[in-house]
Amino acid sequence: MFSLKALQKNKTVRYGVPMLLLIVGGSFGLREFTQIRYDSQRIKRKLDPSLEAKVNIEKQPVMLEEEYEKLRDLNLDNWKNIRGPRPWENSKEYQEQQRSSQNKE
Repeated sequence: MFSLKALQKNKTVRYGVPMLLLIVGGSFGLREFTQIRYDSQRIKRKLDPSLEAKVNIEKQPVMLEEEYEKLRDLNLDNWKNIRGPRPWENSKEYQEQQRSSQNKE
């Protein structure tokens, strides 16, 4: 029969078996680590009950006719395109300036 020295000299046993153990064991280890990641994300996503109630209210089905009525009431003929601020401009001041110039017209 095979002796221990014969198994130690065999390249398959010496290199192949540890490699297979590393690959198979690594896949199980990675699964556990990724599961921890997803569990922590699920815990972070939990909302306050008051916010969750507001979110659930917004998930009610929207009727197309109701949305059409809302859009029909808006005055879409008299609008002006307002340019957003450049990165070097102060956005609050620029927006107030644009709004005041729009109200004058």
